[in-house]
Amino acid sequence: MPTIYDVARHAQVSPSTVSRVLNGKQTVDQALADRVRAAAEALDYRPNALARSLRRSQTNLWAVLVSDINNPFFTALVRGVEDVAQTSRYSVVLCNSDEDPAKEAGYVAAILAEQIAGVIISPTSHGEHVRDLVDASVPIVAIDRQVRGASVDIVTVDNERAAQLAATHLIDEGFVRIACITGPRDISTARQRLEGYHRALEAAGRAVDPRLVKYADFRETGGYTAMADLLDHTPRPDAVFPTNNLMTVGVLECLADRGVRVPEDVGIFGFDDVPCAALIRPPLSTITQPTYDIGRTAAELLLRRIAEPTRAPSVTVLPTELHVRASSLKRAATTSSHP
Repeated sequence: MPTIYDVARHAQVSPSTVSRVLNGKQTVDQALADRVRAAAEALDYRPNALARSLRRSQTNLWAVLVSDINNPFFTALVRGVEDVAQTSRYSVVLCNSDEDPAKEAGYVAAILAEQIAGVIISPTSHGEHVRDLVDASVPIVAIDRQVRGASVDIVTVDNERAAQLAATHLIDEGFVRIACITGPRDISTARQRLEGYHRALEAAGRAVDPRLVKYADFRETGGYTAMADLLDHTPRPDAVFPTNNLMTVGVLECLADRGVRVPEDVGIFGFDDVPCAALIRPPLSTITQPTYDIGRTAAELLLRRIAEPTRAPSVTVLPTELHVRASSLKRAATTSSHP
């Protein structure tokens, strides 16, 4: 088996340089780091994980703790994390809190017990367990959601601006009674997307009707139940803005079950891409988040945090894209219905 000294000789660097590169340190010149990784790959070098863990008092594992593994949002995100981790000789362990603070607490306890090298987390609504990781000096990066009471690196998108653009599009299309189905009140993304909806209405000179705002659980059943409630009461909406992908699926299911046409009866603009959004009939208008880039950026920040534990926390805001499709085009639907 090749050793670290073999890699050093092959790359023509010192063993300490090899160690810094393979341990994810960012203090090595990029050209040298590339030579070390190329040498390690050429020799098929595999570090002794147990010995390295003992030397570093931690494993070579990262934990990615997501809030709902059923949400496709996390699929590409975790891939972005893994791609960066693999190049720095870290492995990734995926944990699912299932939006349950008790499960999150259990995973955080395990992370602390197993001396995980770093954590990327989408916290539950409470997020108090993130503070336990911070207090234990575990390198941590939060994704998607803000963390109350803890200063950590965060990677997110401009939720408020994206929601405002989506709601403004519905207004411009001529929809009048636009409903918003948002997530739990104590989750930052839910609050920000609702605020964007409010801003769009206010900019158009419209009052916010609280009867058209529903709070759900960011899940399919929550979207279905909220849409059913909107259909059963006055004023019945002529458009709806569900603020995540799973709730959008629930909304579509409810409308299909009730025989409500999209967009002739109710227009839809969803937040997050839904799998096969362009293949749904009618194709679904969505706000797309750069999920792979969120994961990749979070992993790169985690590497920096491991290398520079006292660095000031940062907030990285990535752009979103609006994909306007037939589900939100009222004027086109009206024209096709009345030749």
